[in-house]
Amino acid sequence: MYKTLTFEENGDIATVTLAKSRINMEMVRELTEICNHLEDDSTAKVVVLRGQVGCFSLGIDFAEFRPDQPMDIHGFNKWEKICARIERLPKAIIAIIDGDCHGGGAQLMLVADAVIATPRCDIQFNEVHLGFLPGMATFRLAKSIGLGHAKRLIMQCPKIGADEALSLGLVSMVSTDIDEALSKTIQAFGPIHNVAVTLARRLLNESFSTDFENAIGNFLAAQHRAIHQTPFLDTIRAHTDE
Repeated sequence: MYKTLTFEENGDIATVTLAKSRINMEMVRELTEICNHLEDDSTAKVVVLRGQVGCFSLGIDFAEFRPDQPMDIHGFNKWEKICARIERLPKAIIAIIDGDCHGGGAQLMLVADAVIATPRCDIQFNEVHLGFLPGMATFRLAKSIGLGHAKRLIMQCPKIGADEALSLGLVSMVSTDIDEALSKTIQAFGPIHNVAVTLARRLLNESFSTDFENAIGNFLAAQHRAIHQTPFLDTIRAHTDE
């Protein structure tokens, strides 16, 4: 069905596997189709992003550019839009990094709610050394690991192994057993209530750019929505019956 990735849905878990090591516009279009399904039709509660064995993604496919033609920002805009859609899906998003995770692959990793890495994980935001910018990693990375660390990773472009990525908070867990680590991570999310997950993530993502007075207003609006959903009403009933 897809040329650049595979998609499987098994009960509560939907898995997107990048079948190509480089990100091109066809992959962006196919990710868009998958997001349409996940937003409109899927009952999955977890989305797992992974790559091939030994490689999550090497980033942008430079073969789609022509140095003798005017540069066009359109493709970068499309990529940022699909990253934002994945980040805002009403699911828990888990990325599995086994091997190389460079450039756009590292940008995609940042939109996940949890990241599992194997010991051979190799993360690099390499764009500045290649003469361009690492997309909205310039926005997300500092919020994730702090401005000082983000400046080093984006401006000096070092390769980060699994242990350093764990210490920085770029990854949540390092394991040689991906299946076991994935199972533990899904269990840690507990009963995934899609509305509560989506609202909590949104408030957290806004926390660095919103003052307290606006933040509390946004929180109260989100809380009003959450407490009218079935999961909270079920919680009340369960405690009432005790």
